[in-house]
Amino acid sequence: MPNFNNYAYLLNLNSYTSERMFGMKKILVSYQVPKEGLQVLEQHYQLTYPSGKSFTYEEVLEMIGSYDGLMAVNMKVDQTLIDQGKNLQIIANYGAGYDNIDVAYATSKGIVVTNTPEAVTEATAEIAFGLMLSLTRNITYCDHKLRHDPEFRWGMLLQHTGHSLYGKTLGIIGMGRIGRAVARRAVASKMKIIYHNRSPLFEPFEREYEAEYTSMAALLKTADIVSIHTPLTSHTRHMIGRQELEMMKPTAYLINTARGSVIDEQALVAHLAAGKLAGAGLDVFENEPHITEELLRMDQVVLTPHIGTETIEARTDMTLEAAQNLIMFFQGKTPRNVVKAASTPLK
Repeated sequence: MPNFNNYAYLLNLNSYTSERMFGMKKILVSYQVPKEGLQVLEQHYQLTYPSGKSFTYEEVLEMIGSYDGLMAVNMKVDQTLIDQGKNLQIIANYGAGYDNIDVAYATSKGIVVTNTPEAVTEATAEIAFGLMLSLTRNITYCDHKLRHDPEFRWGMLLQHTGHSLYGKTLGIIGMGRIGRAVARRAVASKMKIIYHNRSPLFEPFEREYEAEYTSMAALLKTADIVSIHTPLTSHTRHMIGRQELEMMKPTAYLINTARGSVIDEQALVAHLAAGKLAGAGLDVFENEPHITEELLRMDQVVLTPHIGTETIEARTDMTLEAAQNLIMFFQGKTPRNVVKAASTPLK
């Protein structure tokens, strides 16, 4: 691993830049990511990244005009920033979700947008399945009670008796890489899998995951656990609202590790408060980092602070995948993970 404190000069925005300067493509990295994934980029391109945690939006806006590529990490890339990027050819998003980028506008300007769907798959699936287990078996609830309630009783058939995943019906909304990784875990737990997608999987995939395609309405009415794995687009925003929640069984659980705004959070709070849903496991929220206060007070809700990809392995792999997209593009090849603005609703 190179020593990142020994580069030739320090930018006025407190960042380090590769010594290989002239005649090379310039790439701006907006956030401190694992350096292992940047080594291959530094061999071929002029790389600029923050010496602190991240560049601010304003700093990126000031700098972007002279860069050919942007690795966008946890930042908004809007029309203003895109217009400022006079030389910008590619935006390599660090993550699978790309609702932080105005993809349609970037595309109209001839700028390629990529993401990192492969690197995030297993880590996100683990969080989704972990939330299921925590909810159904009251793991988080019992942990909290043991730590904070001296009157908490041990024994059989008490208020903290949970439910087994074994034999339950899991409804997966969005059967992409992450949805299928969740299904793989569900198969090991002997769950029945139903799913809804823009279109059914090929039959060999359905056999592999023992999954049955169904309509959204049928999935919501049937599933014991509903797990969401769709990107956030204009078509999927508030895809799960009051009407959809009313379709779910009062004994059902809702899991969201996709994007917070896929669910109408206020409608979910009202539904939980009325006892019309057994519980919810949420890794994402509609107005992050703000979390609706009512959710914080509900014992039947398990919350995590958007940590779906928060593992050392996933973060390193995300950096490598984003770097690979940049390298392929600048080599004149089509990156593996080019994204486009969604045009088809998930019905």
